[in-house]
Amino acid sequence: PLGGCKKEKKMIEKIKEILADNLEVEMDEIGDDSHIQEDLGADSLDVMDIMTAIEDEFDIQMEDDVIESLTTPKKIQEYIESKK
Repeated sequence: PLGGCKKEKKMIEKIKEILADNLEVEMDEIGDDSHIQEDLGADSLDVMDIMTAIEDEFDIQMEDDVIESLTTPKKIQEYIESKK
């Protein structure tokens, strides 16, 4: 199913857009496996802002203990998909 693939791409692009906006980095600097803190330089406050933006964007609720494990766009995407 090609449709599913496109939707998945769109979701990860949106996640990267949120990261780029919050961290003032270029979208093309953000890989699917870029570590939000180690590679993109986010601090814990940035992470909370990013997760709040992602919650709003995808209309989900993230538990605090889960947020710590969501360290890359790919992991965030997989988590969102598990919530839908």
